[in-house]
Amino acid sequence: MNEKQGVIYILTNPSFPEYVKIGYANDINRRLQQLNRSESIPFAFRVYATYEVSSRLSDLKIHSIIDKLNPNLRSVESFNGKQRVREFYAMSPEDAYSILEAIAEIHGCTDKLHLATVSAEDKAAEETAQEIDTESTERASNFSFSKCQIPVGELIEYCETPDITAEVVDDRNVRYNGEVMSLTALAKLLSGKKYSIAGPKFFKYKGEWLNDIRHRLGV
Repeated sequence: MNEKQGVIYILTNPSFPEYVKIGYANDINRRLQQLNRSESIPFAFRVYATYEVSSRLSDLKIHSIIDKLNPNLRSVESFNGKQRVREFYAMSPEDAYSILEAIAEIHGCTDKLHLATVSAEDKAAEETAQEIDTESTERASNFSFSKCQIPVGELIEYCETPDITAEVVDDRNVRYNGEVMSLTALAKLLSGKKYSIAGPKFFKYKGEWLNDIRHRLGV
């Protein structure tokens, strides 16, 4: 008796853009529901590509090929004394797709390989995740007005509305509408963003982005 036809899938997730998940599912939609039921990851998994197969263990053959090509790509770690080997690979979805494409071409089954269409919602989620990652990197390097040669008493302008200004009151804080706050707090207030952000990217000084000033001065 033939096994029920399923697919080898390539999944991406904006939460960890450096990895792809490669596995098998009888029902890809049900598999997505299972994965996305968890609240432990910020963004949902989405399908990058699928390859129709008739064998449940086909994905293990793909894993074996990738592991032989580069054994360092697979996500492997030890936790509580046990080794955790997962279906995650440190590779781009394009590279993962190229492997499936090559296999499909060898077997004359390119009609069974399908590249998913990226929806506007998925694209927006990816952009948001990338923005958050950038914010996190920039927050790791604390901004300093003095190092950027911006004196106390000077005004900085908000990026969206240059007429909105704030006065520098010390090395890290500004005064807006009579209230002293950090750049990050003011950026969240004005932008309406809920997640933690890097304040300097939202403001300019004399027409130059604060981050550009920081990079230009090497601080």
